[in-house]
Amino acid sequence: MNAHCIVSPLLTPEELRQCVPDSDWNAATCFTLRRQIEYLTWRALVYRELGAVRIGYDRAGGPVLEGSPLHIGVSHCSGYAAVAISENRCAVDIELRSRDFSRAAARYMTPQEAALDGGPLTRGIVWCAKETLYKYARIPALDLLHDLSVERIGLPDREAAGFVAARIRNGEPKRLRLELREDLILVCLL
Repeated sequence: MNAHCIVSPLLTPEELRQCVPDSDWNAATCFTLRRQIEYLTWRALVYRELGAVRIGYDRAGGPVLEGSPLHIGVSHCSGYAAVAISENRCAVDIELRSRDFSRAAARYMTPQEAALDGGPLTRGIVWCAKETLYKYARIPALDLLHDLSVERIGLPDREAAGFVAARIRNGEPKRLRLELREDLILVCLL
């Protein structure tokens, strides 16, 4: 199986009723309507790709496929859901390109990261990269500012996806895939 990432607009309740089991609907009742749709959409994407798998959660709260050698990572934002699927540990984060990260930037971004060459999307790219690393690490209570670092941004061009070079604590460098879609920033580690 090739590792890949799927991004989809959120599905309507009518579409979700056709592809998500009642047990997922019951589990989603504790969320707001918006969160229900996000939760059910990423699950629908998993079922569409992999069939009737069992989805659970690990000790760190990350989604897992019970009884399967495959790994998943999930993300959602206003209007979209994303799922990464791989034979190896994986993670994904998506955000709207139009989201304003300026008020939160000081809590997750160092001055060195703010100086990286991501153009007007630098804050959003760094946010997505750090969220992806956090999900990938599955270590509770990692600090976005101090435990995760982004060292370089390579913006995509017409020929290829871009990349983000980053680290978890002082570990080995990780190369994350960066895609800039019409209205989305997508960062994944497959």
